[in-house]
Amino acid sequence: MAKAVRASYKCTECGWAGPKWVGRCPECQAWSSVVESGVTANRAGLRTTSTGVAPGQPARSVNDIPLGEVERTTTGLEELDRVLGGGLVAGQCVLLAGEPGVGKSTLLLEAADKFARATGKPRKVLYISGEESAEQIGIRARRIGANAPTLLIADETDLAVLLGHVEDVDPDLLIVDSVQTIASSELEGRAGGVAQVHEVTQVLTRAAKGRRMPLLLIGQSTRENSVAGPRSLEHLVDTVLTFEGDRGTPLRLLRANKNRYGPADEVACFEQADNGLRQVTDPSQLFRSQRDEAIPGTCITITLEGRRALLVEVQALTTTSPGNNPMRRTTGFDNTRTAMLIAVTERAARLKLWDKDVYVATVAGAKVTDPGADLGMCLAICSAARENPLPIDLVAIGEVALSGDVRPVPGMNQRISEAARLGFTTALVPRGTKSPAGVTGLKLVEVSSLTQALARI
Repeated sequence: MAKAVRASYKCTECGWAGPKWVGRCPECQAWSSVVESGVTANRAGLRTTSTGVAPGQPARSVNDIPLGEVERTTTGLEELDRVLGGGLVAGQCVLLAGEPGVGKSTLLLEAADKFARATGKPRKVLYISGEESAEQIGIRARRIGANAPTLLIADETDLAVLLGHVEDVDPDLLIVDSVQTIASSELEGRAGGVAQVHEVTQVLTRAAKGRRMPLLLIGQSTRENSVAGPRSLEHLVDTVLTFEGDRGTPLRLLRANKNRYGPADEVACFEQADNGLRQVTDPSQLFRSQRDEAIPGTCITITLEGRRALLVEVQALTTTSPGNNPMRRTTGFDNTRTAMLIAVTERAARLKLWDKDVYVATVAGAKVTDPGADLGMCLAICSAARENPLPIDLVAIGEVALSGDVRPVPGMNQRISEAARLGFTTALVPRGTKSPAGVTGLKLVEVSSLTQALARI
């Protein structure tokens, strides 16, 4: 069948394709970014496919594929190694995403210094930045003490020159900050566009795997997850990490969202200081206020972040509203779920909160999405409304339904073990919860509803 070339048009910024030319891309709203591209089609309008080629190696049975132990190289940061699954794998491509200013560059600069200082054979690390000059990176490196002699710094935005640096240095670890600032001269479009970001990531990934060299990429993301952000690169890399935290608090959380070489639900904690990021091996102490006596409106709960159990103190405050519409304000919790739990608490505890402003927050800016903190929030609200403090050695764990029932949540053994380790003596838990082996000194009080939990207290 004879073939014909049908004209089509494609945006060089976001990849949008359409049958006719437009001056402004309807997808990314960029002006003058739509260009013509030819698509080969037959008379039926279907795209043609190439003929098959004999494979070099036949497909094998899954049982015939040998299993090998994955060799890992430690980065020198225990918390980073925890999220990666034990360290870096040869040729592994890691994307570190996060909002600007959260501390991504500082984290990887410290990891580069630790990696270069590893005992044994000296390891070379090449840190290439397209956002800052080498002098600016040097100032930050001296501030945090990253002065390993085999840590090499370069500032470059051209992909070809970046690959030239890799050929000259032959590093054991490559860090690129950030992938949105690197552009290829062989491809149209501005740096940071989807086409450029995809091309740069694919080229760097092939180079890393060909050299069996770990690659760490920094990707800037926004709250809206822009079209050229890390969301469009997750399928190109082996591991996706997100670095998040509130600028008003020093706490930073490193999460693994995708990991081909390890668990994808690990969480690491860091604390930002003047001399860099400090690893927090026991983050439960950050989320708890240190006090000798109980005060109204506070309750301790245990949340599960990935595989790590964390202690969180929930604080609540109720005051008489001066207007006709009382306010509901939250910090660290979802607003919709908090409003629901306020209504459930009002009914179960027979409270009158229709004329009260209710404020609910967490200590140290912790963000809680775990439903296991529901019972603690309800008890904190009731304690604040009645001005009656809860026992200081009490911890509450459980999900609260609209009916007021207290339901079990995953990871109860980890939560109970963490509560016992921190010295709590009483735990309100859903009915049917059993104490894990080896846990002593912690009394489990089983409750089936919020009303029963308030009565037991």
